Order: sequence, then structure tokens, then C-alpha cells
Amino acid sequence: MTAPIQKSILGIAGEFAVAAELCRRNIYAQLTLGNLKRVDLLTMSQQGQLLKIEVKAKQSRTWANIKGISAADGFLVFVDFANRSDTTRPDFFILTAEDWLRLATAHVSEYNRRKNASLKAYVDQENCPVYPTEITSYGKPYRGCSVRLQTIAQHHEAWTKILDKCVRVTEGQTDNASNGASAT
Repeated sequence: MTAPIQKSILGIAGEFAVAAELCRRNIYAQLTLGNLKRVDLLTMSQQGQLLKIEVKAKQSRTWANIKGISAADGFLVFVDFANRSDTTRPDFFILTAEDWLRLATAHVSEYNRRKNASLKAYVDQENCPVYPTEITSYGKPYRGCSVRLQTIAQHHEAWTKILDKCVRVTEGQTDNASNGASAT
């Protein structure tokens, strides 16, 4: 077992891993840059629209504070680096926006069932769970939820959710189609 990935670069490791998996499947994926974004990767739909992909990586038991994805044509990809050596491929779990909304709604319903609070948790307009009785150190309601592996296990390696909506790169679209290498 190798040393864990540093927290400061765990997210970018997940983004590159997802981009690599998409490229392996002939889907062009563009990483976005910055820390204040809600989109990690962009790709092109068959209709010529940009598709948004949010990536969440972990190397512990759960993915913490997941706010989800609000774009109806978006995807949320969970990357699991837990208990992997540096030569072992991580596991991937691919959710559509609808998959995420079902998960978030179920999470909020379970929370409300367990707690008997006057202010009920809810899923907001951005598909993010909000807990009005759980106040952060900033004085605002807590947003997001933890996601356990067993909660998303049915989405393991479900790449077709993304692939079926995307334009695949073909030989005719490349600059150097004769050998499959990219032009420099």
C-alpha cells in the first residue's frame, strides 16, 4: 500500500482519473480550473451542447459534504481511491442528475424520519440537501450530505450513462488520424 493522496490534490486526482476513463472510451473531456466551480469536466453531447460532470473523490469510508449536481443534463462521478496502491485503478460510480436527486431525497427523508425537528430538512432548488436545524460555524444551515459506498453501489462503472449522451471522437475528427497520435 502506498501513502495516501494528499487532501489538497485528492480532488484533482479524481478529476484526471475520470477524464482519463472518458478519453479511453473516445469521449473528449475538458477539465475546468479553479476552486469556486460546480463543474469539474465538460464534454459535448450528441446535440452539440456542453455536458457538465462533477467529480467527488475519496480515500476514506465516505464521501463527505456532497452537494450534488443541479444541471438536468449533468453527471456526478464518485471516485473511490480507498485501499488502493498507486498502480491500482480506483472504482467509479456514475450518477445522473435524476439519480442524485433520488439519493438526496431519500437521504433527507431518512433524516427527517430520525429527527423530530420542527424545521424539516429539504432538497433545495440546486438539488442540495439542506438541514435548517444544523447550523454551521458561519451561522448558516448545513448543506450537503455524506455518501456511503453501499448507497451508490448500483451505479458502479455505469459509464454508459455518460457515453450514451456524448459525441465520440472518431478518426476523421483527429489531426493525426493515421496513427491515432495527437498532433503537437
